[in-house]
Amino acid sequence: MLGIGAKLLRAATIGGSTLSHFRSSQLPLSRFFSNNNNNVNTGFKTNPVALQMINYALSLARTQKSDESYAQAQLILEQCHSTQSDESAKGLVFLAMSTLFSERGNFGEAIEKLQKVQDSGLSSLAVRVAASEALAGLYLESYQDDSSSTAADMCLQLLESIRLEIGGGGSDILETRAKALKGLVELVHGNVESAQSCFEGAQGSKGCFGNVALSFGEFLHCMRNFQMARELYQKAMQDVSESRDFTDSRSLSACNMNLEETLLGATCALGQLEAHAGNFDDAEEILTAALKKAEESFGNYHPKVGIILTCIALMYRHKAAMERSSSLLIQEGLYRRAIEVLKAPPLEVESAGATQSRRDILALVRGGYAETLIVQQNRKAEGENMKHWAETAWTNRRLSLAEALEPSESSTKVAVIDTRISRVL
Repeated sequence: MLGIGAKLLRAATIGGSTLSHFRSSQLPLSRFFSNNNNNVNTGFKTNPVALQMINYALSLARTQKSDESYAQAQLILEQCHSTQSDESAKGLVFLAMSTLFSERGNFGEAIEKLQKVQDSGLSSLAVRVAASEALAGLYLESYQDDSSSTAADMCLQLLESIRLEIGGGGSDILETRAKALKGLVELVHGNVESAQSCFEGAQGSKGCFGNVALSFGEFLHCMRNFQMARELYQKAMQDVSESRDFTDSRSLSACNMNLEETLLGATCALGQLEAHAGNFDDAEEILTAALKKAEESFGNYHPKVGIILTCIALMYRHKAAMERSSSLLIQEGLYRRAIEVLKAPPLEVESAGATQSRRDILALVRGGYAETLIVQQNRKAEGENMKHWAETAWTNRRLSLAEALEPSESSTKVAVIDTRISRVL
């Protein structure tokens, strides 16, 4: 494998063959960048062979999904970076490196690569916005909420300073992305009014693509505007599925905000919406498709799989409540499986459990599981103990655990799980 990487390196050094036969036609996720260097929205040109090296490294890592393949991919990317003189090309390599680190759960290294893009200040604006989006996404997933706000604010300030410098409008598409990022951060923080102001005008913008459409849809979903949210989720899914130009300033992305994460997130969000709307057959079909995609992309024991299992369990819970039926055995099986995949700490480890990432997801799954146990007389004490753990671990600022578990048609609040950042909105 490294022999092929060395050939790519030599080609990049001497400007040789484009090596198009190394493009992956099987994995959409591997088409990280294209060779379209004339896109007016990107503002940079990059050695096409460097793009081939990036695509090859990503495909190598994700096809084999082993520690060795990821290490080999990082080595190829390091070699690629060392041959580049253009800062935007180096920025693209850092985005790819950070994505691979984040996929292996190494957020520290991923954040370091993204900060290098920010600190250099020489990469194209599109690359820097993508780095800001990924940086905020990782901070949100790791519960570094203050840092997520800083990253989103810096992105907005960057675009504003450039607008003032050139004396006019910059890229409307990038501005829409930056505002939507801030809106997502504000929504996670429970600041609904601030989030709403960030999404104003987004729907009619050319920048309403992928993550923008998904984040805006989640905001509307949380506000129970199901019809508009559904349209935005479907748009996000269609946009990403049809996207072929990964250097477009709308779709350039990394880490947990990359295109595959966006597609998975929109699919899972749509499934949750259909459950909240009472369309349980559609919800089951969509969530099952999301589960299959997560298992294929990340493996059967990845936390993303546990998160989607949680969504399916909550769908059955809501269905049972709406139809006044019982599905306790199905729910219990799903909750148990989700807890196993999410690697939840023992109930005795209450304080440690409250500081882990995905803690609101764990609180939600254990809170739902607790309710299935409490109604069983011989397991009531176990259920009460689990319920206490869930209530202690719950940290969501917008709604209580009870409100998240019991979506009521009379309530203006509904919980939405964002699989990109592993948070309950």
